[in-house]
Amino acid sequence: MVALQEATEAYLVGLFEDTNLRAIHAKRITIMPKDLPLLKN
Repeated sequence: MVALQEATEAYLVGLFEDTNLRAIHAKRITIMPKDLPLLKN
């Protein structure tokens, strides 16, 4: 169970780090839902 939690946390942290980079690239300091679909490509 601990391994599943750690894997999930690692995935979500990576997802939000990438989303934050896209928000910064768009000259924003807040992530928005429109940043997430870009990661799925």
